[in-house]
Amino acid sequence: MNVFDRRLWRRFWDIARLYWFSEDQWKARGVLALLLLLLFAFTALNVVLNFVGRDFMTALAEKDMPGFNRTLMIYLGVFVIATPVSVFYAFVRKNLGINWRLWLTNHFLGRYFQNRAYYHVNDDKGIDNPDQRISQDISSFTVTSLGFLSILFFSLVQLVSFVGILWSISTTLVMVLVGYAFIGTLVTIFFGKRLIGLNFQQLKREADLRYGLVHVRDNAESIAFYRGEDREEGQVKQRLLAAIGNLRLLIGWERNLEFFTKGYEYLILILPIVVMAPMYFAGQIKFGVVTQAEGAFISVLGALSVIVTQFEQLSNFVAGISRLETFSAALDQPASSANAGDASTIESVEESRLALEHVTLQTPDHLQTLARDVSVLTPAGRGLLITGASGTGKSSILRAIAGLWNAGEGRIARPPLKDMMFLPQRPYMVLGSLREQLLYPRLDRQTTEGDLKNILERVNLTGLPERVGGFDAEMDWGHMLSLGEQQRLAFARLLLAKPDYAFLDEATSALDGPNETHLYGELEASGTTYISVGHRPSLFAFHDQVLELQGGGNWRLRPT
Repeated sequence: MNVFDRRLWRRFWDIARLYWFSEDQWKARGVLALLLLLLFAFTALNVVLNFVGRDFMTALAEKDMPGFNRTLMIYLGVFVIATPVSVFYAFVRKNLGINWRLWLTNHFLGRYFQNRAYYHVNDDKGIDNPDQRISQDISSFTVTSLGFLSILFFSLVQLVSFVGILWSISTTLVMVLVGYAFIGTLVTIFFGKRLIGLNFQQLKREADLRYGLVHVRDNAESIAFYRGEDREEGQVKQRLLAAIGNLRLLIGWERNLEFFTKGYEYLILILPIVVMAPMYFAGQIKFGVVTQAEGAFISVLGALSVIVTQFEQLSNFVAGISRLETFSAALDQPASSANAGDASTIESVEESRLALEHVTLQTPDHLQTLARDVSVLTPAGRGLLITGASGTGKSSILRAIAGLWNAGEGRIARPPLKDMMFLPQRPYMVLGSLREQLLYPRLDRQTTEGDLKNILERVNLTGLPERVGGFDAEMDWGHMLSLGEQQRLAFARLLLAKPDYAFLDEATSALDGPNETHLYGELEASGTTYISVGHRPSLFAFHDQVLELQGGGNWRLRPT
């Protein structure tokens, strides 16, 4: 990645313009205008201080007490004005950064949850840790963008303001300044371009390390049962070593760059004085002019040396732009890249019935055929059981009906997604209260506590509200409830929602026989048409027909 790559900055603009041309554009631009006005005022005060400093140092060198006192009072007056300008500038910039981050994060979240992009983006091997890209990379993008905008605007104003002063004092000093800045920029780019790739890799390695630790936390019980501590410790340490190894390379290249930049900064302190000293010794200028030239030289050089002084931060920023841009592109095309091009896909249409018509289902990469030329009609009110050995594609049939997988051929007629509900083997426990667990995903439904208690009684969880502290209690439900309780709670959610069609993927696998029979009886009484995936022979009693997947794409349909 090259700092001067036009495609890179085109990517930056593609992301940045989302906010600055959004429905909040005028408010955003107004705050930005205020920010630049404060920055301009701060620069103007620096120009005033440059002239006051010249007279101040001249009065001191010539022992001019009245002149010294007069310039001292002006100094103090400028400080009084500059303090609130500087404070409000920082305040406005931080608030603008917060507003930008809030809007851009909401924008990406909207795209992340639209058309199930959050599901499909996991198939993109080029997109690691989408959570970090939303939470951290967007924050870094907005804050750093405003920081660099401020630096560039400040540098431009500094350049315009002080180069005239410098030119009036010494054209030789201006020539030295331009040459010094040009050489510094070239050397910095030569040594620093390697930093961009290393910073990109460091962001990825750190995110991988955090993911490994989160994975251990989320699967602590399973790891404990397997006594897999050594394996998990090894994988976390491996990720740590990868992050540290890249970090060592990174700080090594930063060291090489700093060998130059530190010397570059130190030489600035004496270079203008060395150039001006012959004129001062010859009596052509006063001492205050020397200090004024030094201040102007440092200001203009700082404006011309932005890349030198900011290259480390710039390399981090460029790496962040690339991560955010690739994530944005993945959200625009969320489906697996294997489904792109001329690859065939299953047609899915909304109708009042559920039917598979000559469906050939393949894995998303089109490398394996799970079922070939399947035709099944599930009449309303009649149950269908999908059976077969592990790996034959039972759950994949449900994914195809839900629209998550579409690799293959044929046609699926199904009701609208809002009229269907899917229950996986391990139910999804939301972050929230018991009430939200039962109402999910339609939390806005008006339901009384009496209705909720009745539903829990129907799934044999009568005492659950009292046990946890009421329907508004918030718990870590995935750890607090057993798998069997979670499956019964998912059935309560299903009975409360009353969808036209329900799809149960081994949704009673953790239940005993009486509980399983009771729940299927409740489901049958509700009038919901249900399709189940499972192995248990007991499931046959609750269904009218069986779709048996036999492996190798073969199948057969028979009555129970």
